[in-house]
Amino acid sequence: MDFKDQIAQLASRVEKMLVQIHTEEATKNALVMPFIQILGYDVFNPFEVNPEFIADIGIKKGEKVDYAIMKDGEPTILIECKHHEEGLDPHNSQLFRYFHTTKAKFSILTNGISYRFYTDLVEKNKMDTTPFFEFKITEIKEAELAELKKFHKSYFDVESITNTASELKYLNELKTLLHREIEEPSEGFITYFTKQVYPNMITAKVKEQFAPIIKRSFNQLISDAINERLNSALKQEKQKDVAEAIKIEGAITAEPVVTDSATEEEIEGFFIVKSILRETIDAKRISYRNAQSYFAIFLDDNKWKTICRLYLHAKKYLVVLDANKKEVKHEIHSIDDLYKLAGTLKEIVAKLDAPKK
Repeated sequence: MDFKDQIAQLASRVEKMLVQIHTEEATKNALVMPFIQILGYDVFNPFEVNPEFIADIGIKKGEKVDYAIMKDGEPTILIECKHHEEGLDPHNSQLFRYFHTTKAKFSILTNGISYRFYTDLVEKNKMDTTPFFEFKITEIKEAELAELKKFHKSYFDVESITNTASELKYLNELKTLLHREIEEPSEGFITYFTKQVYPNMITAKVKEQFAPIIKRSFNQLISDAINERLNSALKQEKQKDVAEAIKIEGAITAEPVVTDSATEEEIEGFFIVKSILRETIDAKRISYRNAQSYFAIFLDDNKWKTICRLYLHAKKYLVVLDANKKEVKHEIHSIDDLYKLAGTLKEIVAKLDAPKK
């Protein structure tokens, strides 16, 4: 059973078990410990998962964290659990108080249903008040599954997660902000968009008239985007058999058929490549174009500077171009395997960015 199926199975069990879970301890045993196991850690091995981990704070001794996931004798992830009916407030959390007393880089606050992941993006060694990643186990989405998988024991890499944590945090905050503004537009939001289309003075009455128009405009825009995506998906399904039969070969001089219907997996692959290469070059220089049979990632938006191509069909490949512009394939089993090819990607960019003699 793969990671996605394990999470789905746990989610279905959670909904059934809630009526029988009446205490915080039961929440830990029935909901949180199975979750930690799915992440690949042995909950019965204190060298991997240390329950009731002691984190002393100044003169306060014996302060305990519910679980600490360990590596080389040091905690890497702290986990605090609440009763499944309890809200999650970091200010009232012990995590917020003792995050800085350990060498852990990440902490998780959970009630067995909602999971919030924190780090120290704002102030070093001080846990942020806002999570950089959160989800509900019973409503987890594909993109969230991909992020969660990075915390699996087999893929866990502190530097890699830290590099993407900031982008993920602000992405989630902006999504929340936009959702709130679309549902109930604020005065500033209404004023900004009204100014773009209304030539006269913007009075309180004008704002009142435009508020429902702006809300309706965004709802219609979202509806149109969903319909367009559905239509695109239907077309892709029809072309799937043909696309998979196309031979993955060809020189860089061949002009690809460009389409703007990138999949979530392709976009995720782009962000993984971007996070790997931001250590080497300015991330703004990395761009992509979606061709009919592959997803291309470029340096400086230049087709002559191809970093790599992603073929994410039945069989998945990362492809780079050799000195003769021929494709060199690296088979990957999942999008997370791109991290294993970080050295290859950095070598390609170093060659592309080297000054010409």
